[in-house]
Amino acid sequence: MTETKGGGSPSQDSLTTSDPAMLRALAHPLRIEILSIIDEVGEATASEIATRTGQTVANCSFHLRSLEKAGYVERAEPHGREKPWRSAHRKRVIEPDPDDATAVRQSGLISAGIVQHEAGRLTEFLTDPRALPPEWVRAVTVTTAGLWATADEMEQLTHDVLALLERFAGRRENPSLRPEGAVRGRMLLTVNPDRDAIWSGRA
Repeated sequence: MTETKGGGSPSQDSLTTSDPAMLRALAHPLRIEILSIIDEVGEATASEIATRTGQTVANCSFHLRSLEKAGYVERAEPHGREKPWRSAHRKRVIEPDPDDATAVRQSGLISAGIVQHEAGRLTEFLTDPRALPPEWVRAVTVTTAGLWATADEMEQLTHDVLALLERFAGRRENPSLRPEGAVRGRMLLTVNPDRDAIWSGRA
């Protein structure tokens, strides 16, 4: 399962899909980056995205239209001559059919692209020479852990952690819900079994 949070004021609350066509549409590094930018800023024009990505406006427009056709983004309200895009959903959950090897592989490519994008962002943050205020130094966490669990337990662990995020729901759209001093934060979560252990049958 791959779950990401949308931005802006989308027309739909949640998207859960195993559609191979939708998976193929997102299995592209630039499209993952474009969607991440829109999620971060809420709304963005092709020109703004081109500036952020270093791509041409034409190339960004092409990929935005592809994302729109697949149902991931939609047009936001125009601002004069500007025609911004926004996420079509507040939350996206990709759940490939476990019996469809192609869909599982495409989902893996999407997840890997998201991890690479977030890893780059996190590396920039951690190596930024500017000093953080002490209270924010203590708030930064990078954690790795090993665990022994069944497939059902790993799946439940993911759901349990995601449920904890519900306490922050609505703060993007409604600033009045944010306590004083709140800033935008990021979380990268992955729970996965050891493939070698599965393939070798080791307990």
